[in-house]
Amino acid sequence: MPARPDCSDLVLLRRVRDRIDREYASPLDVEALARGVHLSAGHLSRRFREEYGESPYSYVMTRRVERAMALLRQTELSVTEVCLAVGAQSLGTFSTRFKELVGMSPSEYRRSSFGALDAVPPCMVRRFTRPIRNREAPGGDAQ
Repeated sequence: MPARPDCSDLVLLRRVRDRIDREYASPLDVEALARGVHLSAGHLSRRFREEYGESPYSYVMTRRVERAMALLRQTELSVTEVCLAVGAQSLGTFSTRFKELVGMSPSEYRRSSFGALDAVPPCMVRRFTRPIRNREAPGGDAQ
């Protein structure tokens, strides 16, 4: 019989995920996230990866890239301004993660044609433009 997941852990993990979804542009680190739900950073990281398939840090970066994609499509902000607006501290790290998830650099993404998406409802645009996690982007450099 497989071990039953600890329901209290699942509730805490959802709180952490919800906090990341709300505060992705704020400085977030695993220690602060763990402190917020009274867990150790190691336990939070391990359980988060088991439940969601990626580390808390990776999830934060995925949320940031997802928001950056929208800003690149919808605004005239520079890539650096977008990077800072989504809470990334380093343009280099942000661009590398963006390329891993999206399969192209932020500048290439901006130059891509999104005119065809103008008539598509925003909820569907989000679904089809959502970044791919775990380095699965076509043409991405999986390591």
